[in-house]
Amino acid sequence: MRSALIILVVALAPAVHAQSYPSKPIRLIVPSLPGGGFDVTGRTLADKMGPLLGTQMVVENRTGAGTVVGTETVAKAPADGYTLLIGGLSNIALNAGLYEKLGYDPHDFRPIGLAVSCSYTLIGRKDLPANSLRELIDFGRANPGKLTYGGAPGTGQHIAASALFSLTGVNALSIFYKGASAVYQDLLGGRVDLYFDNTQTARPHIEKGAAKPYATSSPVRLSFLPKLPTVTETGVAKLDMETWFGPFVVKATPQPIVERLRAEFAKTMAMNDVVTRFQNTGGRVLAMNPDETEKYVAAEIIRWMGVIKAAGIKIQQ
Repeated sequence: MRSALIILVVALAPAVHAQSYPSKPIRLIVPSLPGGGFDVTGRTLADKMGPLLGTQMVVENRTGAGTVVGTETVAKAPADGYTLLIGGLSNIALNAGLYEKLGYDPHDFRPIGLAVSCSYTLIGRKDLPANSLRELIDFGRANPGKLTYGGAPGTGQHIAASALFSLTGVNALSIFYKGASAVYQDLLGGRVDLYFDNTQTARPHIEKGAAKPYATSSPVRLSFLPKLPTVTETGVAKLDMETWFGPFVVKATPQPIVERLRAEFAKTMAMNDVVTRFQNTGGRVLAMNPDETEKYVAAEIIRWMGVIKAAGIKIQQ
């Protein structure tokens, strides 16, 4: 009888814990500096999900080694729903193929949901002589090692540019930065040539005429930049690539807590002002149920590990 009671108590523990969840503030780890796609997504969700959960959702920018340090922080945290991660293409799907030794396994996380996807747009300093992607690639081939491109190691920005130049046979110099803000300081100041940034953060610089746009990595042209061709459309290479962002938890998090977070995430993504904010920054709001989301993320991990291996892209540790 006593053994049966112990088993019952143990079995009910996660459900009891979930009923009182959350009982304290929730940390939302953004594995990048403020200002980029990870950060915009994290702060937008935290502003809305916190009140729905009845607690404060505190955004923490934990940077280092691209997106590795912040992601490792969540991987090592207790599986109790109080430490969430903003996951994206780079830290969930790309890093496993880039680093020989990684302090986490992307399969150790579960998505609460994916909020938004965003293409990458290749932009250059406004005084670059090339005025089209074709001209830029021709210039790069004729001047090996002269073109420079910025990005944090292992990020989608870094991989998009590396893949493009690998596919087109251009020898360009990769310069690593800690985050988007630092790249823009040098790009706008004329100290680095190119940046294949998230479209949502590149867009204001394009619209102000501060940077020269060459092409987008999306499969079709963007409605808000209708004159900008896709990479594939230019004929220099076939490259379709979109990043995505959303909250993730450690895989061992109790299912009732996962379901509570998913419910509040769904309510947040149904809010008109949230949809408008993501759309205004150039994002495509995603609408997938949990099963579709998990399958999509798993497929992205497989896909991009293959792309990275084929292109021979590695991060030196």
